[in-house]
Amino acid sequence: MCAEKIQRFLMAIVLTLSMALTAYGYSQYGMALQGFVILMVIVWAIKDFCPSLWVFTKLFGTCAQK
Repeated sequence: MCAEKIQRFLMAIVLTLSMALTAYGYSQYGMALQGFVILMVIVWAIKDFCPSLWVFTKLFGTCAQK
């Protein structure tokens, strides 16, 4: 797997965990986790830098162009 795919899977897993925490009554933690993801996506959009993508690129490499 490559960095971009791993980052997308990680984002989906974190958002699913946030949804599960909210559903099981831990809404404060679920909303905090969701807020963190939103903040990171905003930073990514403004600065064109995603810390998790940077780390995954260093560890796994980038995806080959199709």
